[in-house]
Amino acid sequence: MQSRPAELGEFGFAGDDCVVPFQVEGLDVRGRAVQLGPLLDTILGRHDYPQPVARLLAEAIVLTVLIGTSLKFEGKFVVQTKGDGPVDLLVADFSTPENLRAYARFDEEALAEAVAAGRTSPQELLGNGILAFTIDQGNFMQPYQGIVPLDGASLEDIAGVYFRQSEQIPTRVRLGVAELFDRDEEGRPRRGWRAGGVIAQFLPDAPERMRHPDLHGGDGDDGEQTFAEDDTWSEARMLVDTIDADELTDPQIGIERLLFRLFHERGVRVYDPQAVYDRCSCSREKVKGVLKGFSDDDIAASTEDGKITVTCEFCSTVYRYEAEEVRDV
Repeated sequence: MQSRPAELGEFGFAGDDCVVPFQVEGLDVRGRAVQLGPLLDTILGRHDYPQPVARLLAEAIVLTVLIGTSLKFEGKFVVQTKGDGPVDLLVADFSTPENLRAYARFDEEALAEAVAAGRTSPQELLGNGILAFTIDQGNFMQPYQGIVPLDGASLEDIAGVYFRQSEQIPTRVRLGVAELFDRDEEGRPRRGWRAGGVIAQFLPDAPERMRHPDLHGGDGDDGEQTFAEDDTWSEARMLVDTIDADELTDPQIGIERLLFRLFHERGVRVYDPQAVYDRCSCSREKVKGVLKGFSDDDIAASTEDGKITVTCEFCSTVYRYEAEEVRDV
């Protein structure tokens, strides 16, 4: 269904787990915003990640759905970090138009030492490494991958570096994560995860207005030219920077209300929301196909009591096969 502005009298709130595209014509800004609730809580709760790991993966998930839902083709968008810190791997995998899966890998001992020493910033937990954005349009297209170093204080800072260097589009990303504590219907304590994010991009009709002090000028740019930031983008960026993490995660502040708070003086237009779902792409047949590529020695090493057991790292589904079932004979 093609996105369109809501008409007077039919406006509704998107709610959790729905990405809301928006446009601020007065600032030449387009973007997307989201609040994640049940989807995020399910993914993080499935693995029972320690709090610092859950926060990092939640940020990666928000970033992935904000960018992935903007794709207009059938394929995958993957955000992945690889570093030498206690949390050495984050992966969030979005399959268009609506399916998300994610997981994190970490060293329990190194993480415990880092937490005990108070070294829990994203920079300290991820360490030195890379943040990769991968777009895969299928078998007949070459995947595109943009890579930037993990040299920012947060994932939103690192993502900003990617857009400046690779996309050449002035972009501001804000991410927020919160762990909420309350009680269920029977009065028992419970906790839940929420997260939210906004991505805003400066896309004026005149391309020369997109020039920015941090952007390269393209072919023929010797690096000696300097450009002042466009006043309109400066205003938009400063407005986005006023967003508080609590606003992004507060279930009482819908995304539409937040966007109105930010841009009402300039006139913000929201479009039909796009729901996202916790759905893994694994299947018994897909896993079996991977196992069939193993050598006989690998199959033998993976077999216990005549069976091979494989657990999906994303959704924790367990698949069991007879050894002869996956051995080519």
